[in-house]
Amino acid sequence: MGRHHVGRDNVHLAWDNALAPVLVVGPGDVVDVDVDDASGGQLQRTSTAADVPALDFAAVNPCTGPIAVDGAKPGDDLVVEVLEVDVAEWGWTANIPGFGLLADAFPEPHLRISRIADGKVELLPGMSLPLVPMIGTIGVAPLAPGQTPLLVPTERGGNMDIRQLGPGAELRLPVAVPGALLSLGDTHAAQGDAEVCGTGIETSARVRLRIGLEKGRDRRTPMLVTVGLSNRAGRALATTGVGPSLLEAARVATSQLIDEVVRRTGMAALDAYLLASVAADMKVSEIVDLPNYVVSLHLDASLVGLAAGRE
Repeated sequence: MGRHHVGRDNVHLAWDNALAPVLVVGPGDVVDVDVDDASGGQLQRTSTAADVPALDFAAVNPCTGPIAVDGAKPGDDLVVEVLEVDVAEWGWTANIPGFGLLADAFPEPHLRISRIADGKVELLPGMSLPLVPMIGTIGVAPLAPGQTPLLVPTERGGNMDIRQLGPGAELRLPVAVPGALLSLGDTHAAQGDAEVCGTGIETSARVRLRIGLEKGRDRRTPMLVTVGLSNRAGRALATTGVGPSLLEAARVATSQLIDEVVRRTGMAALDAYLLASVAADMKVSEIVDLPNYVVSLHLDASLVGLAAGRE
């Protein structure tokens, strides 16, 4: 088994199977990968909301790589075990104008800088969330030639933002080109399922992976095996959206949660939106009784002042 390291100076800004690999590893090798934050360094610990509209979207979500895997061929499974995600001491969460599930309702820029320490993430003064690090973007090169935007997830992985993709998880990616060409980026210290405002607790990290290979699986899309660390349990406040459009139901559930958080805590609506993005989990609760779908959004009850018993 080999050990390798790839620094964050080896980054790219699009999926492209013509990119030359920065490293070649063998099945069973372990790789430490340094990952930049999703802004690519455009936002700093001292940044303010005034810096958010100036973000260059052509430079966001930089990915470190690509890493070629010896013997990987189209039709194989690239098996990626996430061993560690060692995040930085701070992160950012932003409402970016024109981006996010409720972009029309929240057109103004907003930014929160979080302190990360002792297993906690301080989103707001006096409000800490559990540190649950994860990889937002990870994938292999596409089959088609040319460049594909990093922000768009594909059947080969990419910006999937699966909050359970953290230490202990195993990800299987369908290989499309020889060598697979694995890349990753967009690490988070915490995120809610759905990442409704478009950002989690965005931070840089060092990610340790073990790379494996399983021949001839012909998988259509990525598959993930998760661990209990990533599963939230306990009492939660859940709002709903109901209607014939999953997207609109998701928007309604999110708007309702923001209203409820504001009502119960006095928090500013924009901060409640950011809180929903980093700590609330969206679920498709019902999809078979057409024409309407039910989407629910769940937030830890303690974050809105609900005690362990009845309200």
